[in-house]
Amino acid sequence: MKNVLVIGSTGQIGSELTMKIRNEIPGSTVVAGYIPGALLAVSLIPAEIADVRDSKALADIVRRYKIDTIYNLAALLSAVAEKKPLLAWDIQMNGLINILEIAKELGCAVFTPSSIGSFGPETPRKGTPQDTIQRPRSMYGVTKVATELLSDYYFHKFGVDTRSVRFPGLISNVTLPGGGTTDYAVEVYYSAVRGEEFVCPIGPGTYMDMMYMPDALNAAVAIMEADPSKLVHRNSFNIASMSFEPEELFSKIREYEPTLRVRYEVDPVRQAIANSWPDSMDDSCAREEWGWKPTFDLDTMTRDMLEKLRKRLLNA
Repeated sequence: MKNVLVIGSTGQIGSELTMKIRNEIPGSTVVAGYIPGALLAVSLIPAEIADVRDSKALADIVRRYKIDTIYNLAALLSAVAEKKPLLAWDIQMNGLINILEIAKELGCAVFTPSSIGSFGPETPRKGTPQDTIQRPRSMYGVTKVATELLSDYYFHKFGVDTRSVRFPGLISNVTLPGGGTTDYAVEVYYSAVRGEEFVCPIGPGTYMDMMYMPDALNAAVAIMEADPSKLVHRNSFNIASMSFEPEELFSKIREYEPTLRVRYEVDPVRQAIANSWPDSMDDSCAREEWGWKPTFDLDTMTRDMLEKLRKRLLNA
């Protein structure tokens, strides 16, 4: 990667990924793509308005900056997509078509993440295989399955270098999530540090795969830097780090913040989505084909999350 466009650079993943690539890939130019109205940090400059539904403007950015790699992070997350399904389809599918057509014409590699949301209730829940049945019952999940298939189609049909991973729920100490089913696992840390009662929208006993953001960012970079001759799969690789249910998370946090208070108000929409997702994924293909390996577990993540949030929230 030399000249990179990160679409969705103000989001939970994009804001951190933009800076990671700039800091870790010498000589790279990373353009932060954002939508009008988004709060753009000065540190993200150079930046351009990049609405995935405007193919002409996107192609102009790719030409002007001689972009060779596009990270397409534009999406409505699972709970929001259920409220706005047509908008989710427009952004995630029509937007992807625009990006893939530009990549085909101008020779770009494309990363469009998939998710544990691409699986459904018929999918094996424990040790979910790399290749298995995918019949999601949410609009978010439907678009993720279609993303995987469409990205593979453009690779096999037109030679576009498409690659991606299936992200678990992502936990960050930098940016709050924006409407995902796994958001509770981020928000509870903020409540713990602030001494507030946390209201959990997901019921006890609901296991879901989770990952700390530094591992997710490493995966997003590593897959695009991987030797293509070793990739049997492309769209998309299971990647895994830890799996837990709410009570396990709360117990771990209380080891370091004993005063954490929690009560449950289960959101039926988010709970239904969570119930259709895997408990844990088998990521052996990613480990074998491009050397994927996480560095954080529940304990090391919790200690780091609380340390970072205390510095930011209590010293502000």
